[in-house]
Amino acid sequence: MRPQTPILVLTLMLGAAMLQALAPTEPFRDPNLPLEQRVDDLVSRLTLDEKIGMLGQFQPAIERLGIKGFTNFTEGLHGLGWVRGGSVTATTFPQSVGLGETWDPEILRQVGAVEGYEARVYFKKYDGTRVGLAIRAPNVDLARDPRWGRTEEAFGEDPYFVGKMSVGFIKGLQGDNPKYLLSASTMKHFLANSNEDGRTRSSSDFDERNLREYYLVPFQMGILEGNAQSFMASYNAVNKIPDTVSPFIRDIVEKEWKFDGMVCTDAGSLPNLTRQFHYYPDPTAAVVGCVNAGITVFLDQYVPSLRDALEKKLLAEADIERNIRGNIRMRMRLGEFDPPELSPYSSISGSEEPWHGEKNKALARKVTQESIVLLKNSDDLLPLDKSKLRSIAVIGPYGDKVLVDWYAGMPPYTVTPLDGIRNKVGPNFRVRYAPDDNNGNAANLAAESDVAIVFVGNHPTCNAQFGRCPSPSEGKEAVDRKAIDLDPAQLNLIRRVKTANAKTIVVLVSSFPYAIGWVQENVPAILHLAHDSQEEGNALADVLFGDYNPAGRLVATWVKSVDDLPAMMDYDIRKGRTYMYFKGQPLYPFGFGLSYTTFEYSNLRTSADSVSAEGEVTVSVDVRNTGSRAGDEVVQMYVKRLESAVERPIKELRGFERIPLRPNETRTVRLPLKGADLTYWDAAKQSFVVEPGSVRIMLGASSADVRLEKTIDVH
Repeated sequence: MRPQTPILVLTLMLGAAMLQALAPTEPFRDPNLPLEQRVDDLVSRLTLDEKIGMLGQFQPAIERLGIKGFTNFTEGLHGLGWVRGGSVTATTFPQSVGLGETWDPEILRQVGAVEGYEARVYFKKYDGTRVGLAIRAPNVDLARDPRWGRTEEAFGEDPYFVGKMSVGFIKGLQGDNPKYLLSASTMKHFLANSNEDGRTRSSSDFDERNLREYYLVPFQMGILEGNAQSFMASYNAVNKIPDTVSPFIRDIVEKEWKFDGMVCTDAGSLPNLTRQFHYYPDPTAAVVGCVNAGITVFLDQYVPSLRDALEKKLLAEADIERNIRGNIRMRMRLGEFDPPELSPYSSISGSEEPWHGEKNKALARKVTQESIVLLKNSDDLLPLDKSKLRSIAVIGPYGDKVLVDWYAGMPPYTVTPLDGIRNKVGPNFRVRYAPDDNNGNAANLAAESDVAIVFVGNHPTCNAQFGRCPSPSEGKEAVDRKAIDLDPAQLNLIRRVKTANAKTIVVLVSSFPYAIGWVQENVPAILHLAHDSQEEGNALADVLFGDYNPAGRLVATWVKSVDDLPAMMDYDIRKGRTYMYFKGQPLYPFGFGLSYTTFEYSNLRTSADSVSAEGEVTVSVDVRNTGSRAGDEVVQMYVKRLESAVERPIKELRGFERIPLRPNETRTVRLPLKGADLTYWDAAKQSFVVEPGSVRIMLGASSADVRLEKTIDVH
């Protein structure tokens, strides 16, 4: 063997020295070590004070270890919202109810990806001091009652649907890198949180089947399918136990679902345990209860009570160590302790402004287009034909506004409906606006125009201070609705405009379902969309004039009257709630939405005629666009048990897909159906059970528009 030259030996020695110098001095910074070993190392290096600090929503910097502060204060239900110190400019999409009405998990993934990227921009810009990477979204609560004041924040009433939409959003927020998170999703609010009145002291009471088959489902899907890194406990109690100290956190989420991330309280939940619920005798006992239950981040002042608990030996340092591990795991998955060059997100610059980019503008417009639901279209009044019109009256309080709520940020710009219509028709078209009918202005404009478009709905913050809504038909956080009819002034406005012009279109811009029976019976065309999109006006104009064929679908049952609803605080879904158990005739059913074209379903088949508990069949159907316009169809698959030992839903959603079709084009839609999706919870056996028997599979365009059926056996 030829002897090595002194130069080569020196080079090798220098290289080895450099590699040793570059190696992390602390194991918690070594990205090549197993995650738990890194967590063990960091925890072992922390003082008691530092461990206590890691339980706060603003976790302080640990300068001696070179660890920066961590801000857990970023909202983002449909665009970055509240951050530390206020709001920031960000791409702003429709409210969550509008995102749900797209019936498109993939486009929600794109929305989440934009939000996660913009969070990274601000995180870099402010060095993590204002905008954190743990984003409080999505809200996976279930909209079981249209009177719920936060209906606008939810994707819908069906647990499977909300789970699938949430998983899409979560995957977008967290990115697709196998090691590093783009941002971390904090799902809200665990659990059974859908009343605002009395929410800080109320109890949502129901049996274990309701828990397992309904309320837990979207959280379980968010964690098991979406890998959500954190969630927030809700204000309310479940079966008299406050959710802030719910045994479900340890017993179900951690033990059954193997969740190992961050769990935070809601703001005010800690003092509520003593002041509202009187569940504990004092703040010290409340903090002990939270730590033992699995809370890892407090949004309230907790330090004095925690120190008192330690001094009294009600808690040990090991209890704190156990809980902060979830926070550290999440931070490590965000790449905080790794060399920046290893993260795929290190190239994101704090000087970027993606919210001004054409790509984000186009996505906001596309999402808003997909969210618009056509509720009625008599005599093909829509789409409007510009060549046959010369004048349009835009009328109503929401015709020239884009209203924002509390859970998105500041849009970089807004396009109101009036702006969008004017942009669409050009300067030679007469478009006039009247916000109301004072002095007969609206009726006169309608009479003098070829078509009248009336914009009505709700104000997302009730245009009032926190905790107040002057109109009983409006609601928001902390206020439930007392009525579901349109405000009388708005209904009268529609009546006067319709009398003046038979070609009246109503656009309901709302966060909630409304009982609009008179409008449905008397107005030829009705559209629904949610508030808050920066591209609201352009997307709406695209639909009004046929440049986009609407395919949004409702995500809740719209009843005809508040009398059709069970008592607000009755949380038993089986007592007539949602399309799954409602036995009346709805105004509009779950999954409903019209199109400017028509679709034909044929050739329903399954890959097998039976399915086992552990098995799966593929359900296939051919869908053809039989009209003259291109458009999207939302194919929905429902199932019904034909016999069961317990009461089962009338039908329940078990698959859906939004597909584009050109005129005369046929596509085959294939939807998987697992035996595990046909189970019910057996409380005696403490498990889901598959019953032998028959299951009817139903394919169609809504929960009430079943086109094809087939029965298979379950064994």
